[in-house]
Amino acid sequence: MNKRYAILFFAALTFVASRAQDPQFSQFYAVPTYISPAFAGTSLQSRFGLAYRNQWPSIPGAFVTYNFAFDHYMKNLNSGIGILATHDKAGSGGMRYTSIAAQYAYEIELKRKTFIRPALQVGYVSHAVDYTKLVFGDQLLNGSDVGSLDAYQGEGVSYMDIGAGILYFTPDYWLGASVHHLNEPNQSLLGAEASIPRKLSVHGGYRHRIKTPLIREKGQFVVAAFNYRAQEKFDQMDIGAYYEVNPFSIGLWYRGIPMFKAYKPGYGNNDAVAVSFGYQVNDLRIGYSYDLTSSKLISSTGGAHEITLVYEIADRRRKKSVVKRRVVPCAKF
Repeated sequence: MNKRYAILFFAALTFVASRAQDPQFSQFYAVPTYISPAFAGTSLQSRFGLAYRNQWPSIPGAFVTYNFAFDHYMKNLNSGIGILATHDKAGSGGMRYTSIAAQYAYEIELKRKTFIRPALQVGYVSHAVDYTKLVFGDQLLNGSDVGSLDAYQGEGVSYMDIGAGILYFTPDYWLGASVHHLNEPNQSLLGAEASIPRKLSVHGGYRHRIKTPLIREKGQFVVAAFNYRAQEKFDQMDIGAYYEVNPFSIGLWYRGIPMFKAYKPGYGNNDAVAVSFGYQVNDLRIGYSYDLTSSKLISSTGGAHEITLVYEIADRRRKKSVVKRRVVPCAKF
């Protein structure tokens, strides 16, 4: 990669990071506790999740995100607990973001089959960059391996990060909201002030069973859903639907708000169209999605690839009907 372009690319990534745009997933309901801690414990009993996202692979040093999640429902306490670990790497300089968070949600049954879940999340974050991989302006001018690099020998920054969420659901639909970075922690790598703005997410959807002449044990479903995110002046919405017939699913999604908002003339809020595929083997769900960039970067990014694995464990001692009636009906991929 040409050194001058490396500098420009890192500068662009630094600007993006300074605006605190969190990583995102196209299969956002395959990693529901990443959206909101209120989803902790909404599975059958225990749930393990892995997600890998490679965004814009055609751009050298682009964005790669890993996510691990575990959550468990404690029936005797009407509570869900979870652990969420996220690692994100971006840029030629290896800018790294690692977060580990503990989650707790309390489940209240308002009436039969209708629930509400307030939740809290507390995390620890490490944020760093490898300055040895960067090229500074004075190094290009004098052809030296030193220079401005001497001024950037920090080992990174760590901080606490707090979030909260709430979720309302029935067997047919759900609606929730969450706020991350409630304490607006300082993420500056240079000892300055660079607070992370709070991120708001509003999400929901509806599950519809398709009636067919044949009686199917698992049935066929269409699940429509949305996830709106806003962080400082930036906002986007994922909206789309899945078609599910066990053990397969297929989905089509759009990300952006093209009709209502443009960041400046000629630059609409358009990001991508995503196609997703899922397959279930017993208690294991496997998902893949590809994002086709729809913005002006369409010819440069290479889209985005995403793979998810979700494994659920149900308590075989509990009645299946009792377990199912309190599971959020959202999409599985």
